[in-house]
Amino acid sequence: MIILGINAYHPDASVALLRDGELLWAAEEERFNRVKHASGFPHLALKHCLEETGIPATAIDVVAVSKNPHANFMKKVQFVLKYRPAKKLILDRILAFRKFSHLDEDFYRDLHTTPGFLKAKFMYVEHHQSHIASSYYFSGFERAAFLSLDGMGDFSSAMWGLAEEGHLRVIDRVFFPHSAGFLYTAATQFLGFHKFGDEYKVMGLAGYGQPKYLDLLRHVYHLKRNGGFELNLRYFLHQEGAAKIRWKGGAPEQDILFSRHWEEKLGRPRLPDEAITQRDKDIAASLQAALEEIYFHVLRNLFQKTEESRLCLAGGCAFNSVANGKITKATGFREIYIQPAAGDAGTAVGAAAFISYAVFKEPKRTVMNHAHFGSSFEERTLESCIQLKLKELEKEQDGNSKFFRAHFSEDELIAKTVEALSEGKVVGWFQGKMEFGPRSLGARSILADPRNLDMKDILNRRIKHRETFRPFAPSVPEERAGEFFEMDCKSSPFMLKVFPVRPEKRSVLPAVTHVDGSARVQTVSKEVNPLYWKLLEAFGKKTGVPVLLNTSFNEHEPIVCTPEEAIDCFVKTPMDVLVMGNYFLEKKIQD
Repeated sequence: MIILGINAYHPDASVALLRDGELLWAAEEERFNRVKHASGFPHLALKHCLEETGIPATAIDVVAVSKNPHANFMKKVQFVLKYRPAKKLILDRILAFRKFSHLDEDFYRDLHTTPGFLKAKFMYVEHHQSHIASSYYFSGFERAAFLSLDGMGDFSSAMWGLAEEGHLRVIDRVFFPHSAGFLYTAATQFLGFHKFGDEYKVMGLAGYGQPKYLDLLRHVYHLKRNGGFELNLRYFLHQEGAAKIRWKGGAPEQDILFSRHWEEKLGRPRLPDEAITQRDKDIAASLQAALEEIYFHVLRNLFQKTEESRLCLAGGCAFNSVANGKITKATGFREIYIQPAAGDAGTAVGAAAFISYAVFKEPKRTVMNHAHFGSSFEERTLESCIQLKLKELEKEQDGNSKFFRAHFSEDELIAKTVEALSEGKVVGWFQGKMEFGPRSLGARSILADPRNLDMKDILNRRIKHRETFRPFAPSVPEERAGEFFEMDCKSSPFMLKVFPVRPEKRSVLPAVTHVDGSARVQTVSKEVNPLYWKLLEAFGKKTGVPVLLNTSFNEHEPIVCTPEEAIDCFVKTPMDVLVMGNYFLEKKIQD
């Protein structure tokens, strides 16, 4: 059975495809249309999915959509009766429902066909069920507690319960207008970060502050005895209709969520162009502490109710790697699984998985121990792209080439790359299938030497052009991770947990050690990503430190997808080296 999963008309639009329970392909629309957090219908992702898997549209049995507008209908009625929202809010919801009801038309239009020509049946899966399915069904666990926590989807912001033998039993949930995700977003906006998806910046900023405002923030939310939570709605605007997300041109824009009452507690909001003060850093630290208080309150209650040591997490809040690294110390859970696209993009995989495993009882389940489910390119494609691009550049330079180019064996390639890295050069690394999710994990990465104290500033100044308070992450062979980091688990393959760097190693790894002594660790398995593992091991043999700084291969754009995009990024930035397949490109030193 072939099931196509779609996340549409929602941030991080995406497509995934399962065949007989095996995940074949998954990617976000943003990688193809080059718009960060692209919303709307995933036209290009759908096209590439079918082309790259070689599966015709006529073979699709089910289109699984990660949204169900009919879900939680009575809760919606109760909200209207209790809060008497403005007519505009109700009208917006009706218009959104109408737009979503035409999703199948967009699907058929994309495929230049009609409903009668395809056998595919459309099935709709509630937002949080999709989130949970994306984690549990790919975890390898038969039994596990689960939690999905985010801003909002299908009128709910959280869902938790127990999964056993393929069945999801919901224990409780939190409904609109209460949301831990909205709390974090509102505070992110208060701190002057207004772009959609800026919450991760505040998580990085929190390391520079102290939670001096936590007691004040506790006026904004309330923890309930059943493990749930509520917001003090006088501090918010979304219940009045200001939670709307627009996606003109594909890029989502979020309304301001905080009300004027925040100023009574915390003072004037920071403007986006203003300098960051110590007050802002302390508010960020307080917000992080508040989220962790809510997060761990739900999880402790969930552990008590299930007495299960395994936990599957999903939803936007599952990207809070700082909190994730503290779960085992703060709760009774001992094994934690989070798939690499834990946010809304992952719901395409989750919807397909729910239909496959929960509805049709497919016995074969994929264990998602890697993120490489996107586009890949053959060696001859890489070669032709390189030749074409370099010819264009040589023509612009009157026949003079600014690049050294060579094709190496794998061992030669590793040796040459290690030499460049150890000399302090910045390397673009383009290998194999593209990662699913927001992290570069050794397929579309920029790599550098973490021992270099100045490397963080070099990358920010020359290539990334991002805020100085945001840390870079380390990659390390799985079996060597314990030498450098104080981890509570054997592996952390998706950069979704922050752990302390061992005190004696902090001076060894200054470029990836955050101001608070922590790092967002990626462990690399020899079996899962052998080439990247081999590079780390070779770098370790040469330098004594088998760790590399790993950041996303991009500059103010989504992570590169194609060889052309990788070469363009390499050329227009001061990156020193590009390793693409077995090709090695290096910029010549100019006289």
